[in-house]
Formats: sequence, structure tokens, C-alpha cells
Amino acid sequence: MVRRNGDIAFSPRGLTAEPGSYVSLGAGRRKPLLLCLSHLRWDFVWQRPQHLLSRAARDFNVVVFEEPMWRAGVSPHLEVTRRDGGIRIAVPILPEGMYGFDATTEQRRMLERFLAAEPAPSRIFWYYTPMAMSFSGHLPADAVIYDNMDELSAFCGASPEMLANEEDLFARADLVFTGGMSLYEAKRHRHPSVHPFPSSIDAAHFARARTERRDPADQAAIPGPRLGFFGVIDERMDIELVGAVADARPDWQLVMIGPVVKIDPASLPQRPNIHWLGGKRYEELPSYLSGWDIGFMPFALNDATRFISPTKTPEFLAAGVPVVSTPITDVIRPYGQRNLVEIAADAGEVVAAAERLMARPRAPWLQRVDRHLATGSWDATWAAMRRLIGDAMGEPDDLAVASGAAASTIAAGPAE
Repeated sequence: MVRRNGDIAFSPRGLTAEPGSYVSLGAGRRKPLLLCLSHLRWDFVWQRPQHLLSRAARDFNVVVFEEPMWRAGVSPHLEVTRRDGGIRIAVPILPEGMYGFDATTEQRRMLERFLAAEPAPSRIFWYYTPMAMSFSGHLPADAVIYDNMDELSAFCGASPEMLANEEDLFARADLVFTGGMSLYEAKRHRHPSVHPFPSSIDAAHFARARTERRDPADQAAIPGPRLGFFGVIDERMDIELVGAVADARPDWQLVMIGPVVKIDPASLPQRPNIHWLGGKRYEELPSYLSGWDIGFMPFALNDATRFISPTKTPEFLAAGVPVVSTPITDVIRPYGQRNLVEIAADAGEVVAAAERLMARPRAPWLQRVDRHLATGSWDATWAAMRRLIGDAMGEPDDLAVASGAAASTIAAGPAE
């Protein structure tokens, strides 16, 4: 059953408070509102936005405003549901066939009505997609943040309006964060306050793979050696390389975990030693990684991967799984340069690198891995971002520092 208030629908899935109600900060203080405008579904895969915003929810009333969903025979409305930590997910529901100007107009109207019912001492807009500027760019905010985690204009199916909207977003933003160093180098001249925050790590979560020895049911019957991948399977994967490695070593097993999007599943190479296991929950990943001999990152070298900083690089390392990756800039720097990851450009090099890693003693490598991982975490990343946000909003330094420190008590989020 869905209960409506105007054109806002409140789903019973975990909802415990109406819009306008806030967790107390003491003496009746309300949390500032952090409105995240995202092209990524909260429930799709657990990645950078979830890591950061689950920590932000200690200090802010976090609302994630997602891209629309289309359904037959509906009137336009906004569905709002709640997730762990009090985070709310707002999804515009549009009738099938409503696109372009009409869809933008409806999203603008829904967002205006939603915000009108959200009294807050201050308001932050946090953008993951510049496309949201078309319906939100006119609304007032105390701070505007662009967390530029990918070069979305290079992705398959990107809107031709993406670059123009990004220019508008750069003009409005107070802070720009980038998801990696190569993206920082490409964007740092376009805004006076650009800050690189490469992929971080929830080390304790993935370190479980070093001690767990419990194969999931769909992996238990797969023999070894196993080369494994986890993540979204899309145009960024070199599927020809996957097939070539499988052909080169038919005695090795390739375990591929993740949802298939934007490419035809029929295009994936099918071999007896390639196992496409589909998407898995975030908390399940250490169990899968614990049974892998090598972490395989077969990224294609194309426009969509030019600036990526794969979060799975430090996650493999925290799990104690040696890694072979294609030559992605933000993997070469710093992981390849520090001999933490092997870099291979073709199937022959992948096989040779994997053979070296399987023959190499792990203890000295793991010591170097742990020294490197000790320098970064999602807690530390959020604390640094929080200080910058506090500066941008004119907060006292002690408030931003205390808020960032409190984030260290946040545990890893739920599902991938």
C-alpha cells in the first residue's frame, strides 16, 4: 500500500518519518539538508556515492533524487522510500511516453514541491550528474558540490547536452571533487576549487576474505585456479580479452560477478571455463574473493575508461588477492608503479603476469599492500570532504572536524 500526500508517494519500505522530520542534534536543532542528484540507483551497486552519503547522513538529512522511472498508466508523482541510516530515496515516476521537455518540467515541479516541504537550516546540492541541472539549477542552495566520479560524457548513450550542462554546473559549484587523479588533471583548470579524492577502501570489510574459507554455493563447484572480477559489466570491459585469456588457459577458471548493463548479454564470451554469476550483494563479496587466486581487471582502453579510478583495485588488495589489470592510468599510478598490481595489455601478458603472481610468496607483498592501504579509507575521505564543505559553508572549524571524526564509526553499507 502506498500513501500519498499531494503528488508525493511514501512507500512503507522502511519509512519511519515524514518529510520535514529530522533526527535531533540536540536542543531541537535540525540537520542541514543534503540533496544528492544522481544518475545511479541507490540499490544498484554499492559504490562511491553509497560509501560517502552513508557517512554524510550523520551530519546531514540526506535525500537522493534519482533519475525517473517510467510506468504505464500512472500520473506523474514522486515515490520516497527510506534506507539504512535514515537516507531517503526520491524517484520521479512518469507515464510511459513522457520524455524530453515534458519530463524535465515534471521533475522540476516535483523537486520544487518536495523541497518546499523540507524546512532546513541550510541546504546543500550534491551532484553526480550534470544532467540534473536542467531541472534543479534554478533552485537556491547554501553550497553546491560536484562529485565528478566519472567522465559521463564519454559513456555509451551519453546525452549530447551533457557537456553544456557540466559547464553550467562548474559555474555554479562551490566545490568540485574528482574520483581519481587523471580526472583531476583533466578538470582542475575548469574551476578554482577542484580536489582529487581517488577510490578509497573499507579495508576491514574486504579483509574478511583473507580468513574466510566458505565458498558460496554457486562458486563451490568451480575448480581452480580461479581468476575473478566483480563490478558492473558494460562497455568498459574488454570482453574479447576475457575470451582470449580463457582460450589461452582452458585449465584456469574465470569467475565474473556483476550485472550486465548497456551491452547485449549475448555478446559475452561463452566458454566452459568462464562463469558469469550475475550481481551479488556487497556483504557477499569477501566470500567470493576468498576463493580467488587472482583478481582480474580486464578494462577496455576506450573513452569510457580514460579517466576511471576503479574502486575494486584497493578492494582486491584489502582482500589479499593479487591483481592483474589492463593499463588504466589510475591503476598504473600508483598501484603499478609501487609493484602492488601487475599491468598487462593483452592475453599473453595477462597469463604471464598471473603465473608470476601465483608462484610468488604473498607475505612480503601483503606487507607492502597493508602499508599502502593504511593511508586511505572512506572514513578519511569523508572527513577531508567534510572539512572542505564546512569551509565552503562558513562553519566553525571545530564543528567540521568533529563531524568528520564521527564518521569513523560508520560501518560498511548493505547490498551491492
